[in-house]
Amino acid sequence: MGARGFAALLGERRFRVLAGLGVARDYRRGEPLVRQGDPGGFLLVLTAGRVRVNALDVDGAELLLALRAPGDLIGEMGLRAGSRRTATVRALEPVSARYLSEDVFQRFLAEHRAEGALRDYLVSKLSETGSYQLRLVHFPPLRRVARLLLEVVALAEPGDRAVPFAQEELARCLGMARSTVVEQLKLLRDDGALTPSGPLAVADLKALSRHAGVDV
Repeated sequence: MGARGFAALLGERRFRVLAGLGVARDYRRGEPLVRQGDPGGFLLVLTAGRVRVNALDVDGAELLLALRAPGDLIGEMGLRAGSRRTATVRALEPVSARYLSEDVFQRFLAEHRAEGALRDYLVSKLSETGSYQLRLVHFPPLRRVARLLLEVVALAEPGDRAVPFAQEELARCLGMARSTVVEQLKLLRDDGALTPSGPLAVADLKALSRHAGVDV
């Protein structure tokens, strides 16, 4: 997979310098990188593994906001000391990141003339308005499930077709009943888009893309 996220905007050389300024942090599957409501003052540079970004609504329901992967930043919107995190970020698989304080990151931006890259990155993130539930609300259940599976696999390393979501997680993230998700996964397995048994994995990317309504 080529450079993406903030890494694509910075370029390989500057991104390598940025990551080298941070302190290595490793996270287990399911472990939070940041929690909603916690204080800011730092950010994380993702270097390996995928994460999901969730926020609690007023009723306490967990909403999926985004998926992130190597090349992305975590916590740059709540970077300033005294700010509070607006979402919880959890590892979908083993994740490696680099921890940078606000001062170190701001100094990097100034020294490497990267303020414009950060602005462009923030604009691209802000364009993802609302949760997955809102963005996919007009789609039928099968397309909603297929789209989320397609995106999480697109963020994986080349050749990795595993889907690091349990059925219960998919249901919560999409605001669907678990029984509905199970039905859609069966349809995708029966059509050959997913492996016929065992842990969730994509067997036919073109078939999954067709169900997701995306051309490949």
